Amino acid sequence: MNETDIRKYAGLMQELGLTGLEITEDKKTVRLERAVPTAVKEVAAVSGLAAPAVAAESVDKDYVSVTSPLVGVFYAAPAENAAPYVAIGDHVKKGQTLCIIEAMKLMNEITAEEEGVIAEICVTNDQVVEFGTELFRIKR
Repeated sequence: MNETDIRKYAGLMQELGLTGLEITEDKKTVRLERAVPTAVKEVAAVSGLAAPAVAAESVDKDYVSVTSPLVGVFYAAPAENAAPYVAIGDHVKKGQTLCIIEAMKLMNEITAEEEGVIAEICVTNDQVVEFGTELFRIKR
């Protein structure tokens, strides 16, 4: 895979609003990831999509709400018969994978933005989630 192909895929990610993309070609795998732009988060907050997450976070400052950055299907584990990434009571570190959101046949890993303990898992496996849906509550 050459630089032109990678740039093409990066453009596709931006066009579709994806946060991650993994391509396997000739037994080589390339994984592209990007952060959600601040402007997107601000637009969501203004439009009211992130309001439930903001309200939940403001109720108790000891907890951090992890919300879905996109619409898709929530998966708690990397495979159907595998153990879940996290369970209630697990200590997580910043950057640790919490779950996967599948959108348009692409698997997007959702990671912890802060260190803490999983206090609540707010959705069930295979559940369709919307942008801003609360996925986890992490006790700081």
